[in-house]
Amino acid sequence: MDTVDIQLDKAKLRRTFIKKRQLMSVAEWREKSDRICTTLQTLIHYDQAKTILAYFSFRQEPDLSPLFANIQYQWGFPRCVGNSLSWHVWQSGDSLQINNYGIGEPHPDAPTINPSEVDLILVPSVACDRQGYRLGYGGGYYDRLLSSPEWANKPTVGIVFDFAYLPQIPTEQWDKPLKIVVSETGLTGKD
Repeated sequence: MDTVDIQLDKAKLRRTFIKKRQLMSVAEWREKSDRICTTLQTLIHYDQAKTILAYFSFRQEPDLSPLFANIQYQWGFPRCVGNSLSWHVWQSGDSLQINNYGIGEPHPDAPTINPSEVDLILVPSVACDRQGYRLGYGGGYYDRLLSSPEWANKPTVGIVFDFAYLPQIPTEQWDKPLKIVVSETGLTGKD
């Protein structure tokens, strides 16, 4: 399969799963998101982590916000800067800015987080597969982040609803598998 076909397949999958997510009732979305949060709290990495990178839910992504009130952890959230992600400290109660995509971000003057501080990255995903590969939004932000040397060995957790956890998604040579995938039915890891 050539790159054009893979890109078309990815675009079609992306549309399908974003639409499916947005058709969920708020009650179903909340209930499944809460189950994902409960599973994350049992993760061994999570238990040992001090600095965790996360995301603010957008277009009915699994909502992890109940976790963010836990001040045992330092929470980091991304800002889109050019074609990269810059990570900033955020705690419950801090204000947010809305970026060009309509996603909440910490303020530019919020303290930044260095890769060396990071123990765990919770990665927003449109879909993930059994091999740990992730279908993102097509901007390549996380692909670029996770392929850079200072980020490459960080524990990564893809977050999806179970209907978006697939046997296989189309991949390209630069795609990097995530270590663990969590859905509302549990977690699966790669060795």
